[in-house]
Amino acid sequence: MGFVNLKKDMELQLLLSEADDKRNAIVAINSGAGGTEAQDWTQMLLRMYLRWCESRGFEASVIDYLAGEEAGVKNVTFTVTGPYAYGYMKSESGIHRMVRVSPFDATGRRHTSFASVSVYPEIDTDIQIEIQDKDVRIDTFRASGPGGQHVNKTSSAVRITHLPTGIVVQCQNEKSQHRNKDMAFKVLRARIYELEKGKQNEKKQKLHENQKDISWGSQIRSYVFNPYRLVKDHRTNVEVGNLDKVMDGGLDPFIDAYLRMKK
Repeated sequence: MGFVNLKKDMELQLLLSEADDKRNAIVAINSGAGGTEAQDWTQMLLRMYLRWCESRGFEASVIDYLAGEEAGVKNVTFTVTGPYAYGYMKSESGIHRMVRVSPFDATGRRHTSFASVSVYPEIDTDIQIEIQDKDVRIDTFRASGPGGQHVNKTSSAVRITHLPTGIVVQCQNEKSQHRNKDMAFKVLRARIYELEKGKQNEKKQKLHENQKDISWGSQIRSYVFNPYRLVKDHRTNVEVGNLDKVMDGGLDPFIDAYLRMKK
């Protein structure tokens, strides 16, 4: 890493002063309005984030994956492990909008698709989030995501429903039901923690409410593939014309501008 990049990283880390910024991140992407096109868009966003993690030296691990019927991904959850992973990734929370000529439309029309991205800090063991047995329902099922046939032979995947909040999490990445259960509880604790934090922070509360509608008018960023090529962040007004670079993980201009705006 050159001196300029190192200096920029140090500047960014000065902006990452919130208590949770230094933590690892849990990221969930859900397809919204747009059917198969939106599910393809979700898969494209997943690739973009995995490439960004790779460029940063962060470790990303997919823990839940539901493929679309025809193509793409309905929803996916992954962890990002590395210094200040949550601090950087929190800028991605919100609705992401894509405009392009759909390869799934034989008439060659332009389509607009949406996907929501939710980012949570991974909670350390020193933060006590108490989850009582009576408040959860645990279901097991056969894994259906990537990983080969061996993951499908037993009901190793785990789904946990937190009854007081209605939060549902699942993990199917590991062969062991016990390890999937541990990871699912880790995600559940992170989401409950974020929910409680949101109750004390009105801005974060509104962010979660806005994310319920994955459609028009609520997007934080637009990715236009046609009739021109441009990525624009609607919060900071940062625009990048090199769409391919962004889709290959070039997110730093947006993250940098967001963190400076928040400060």
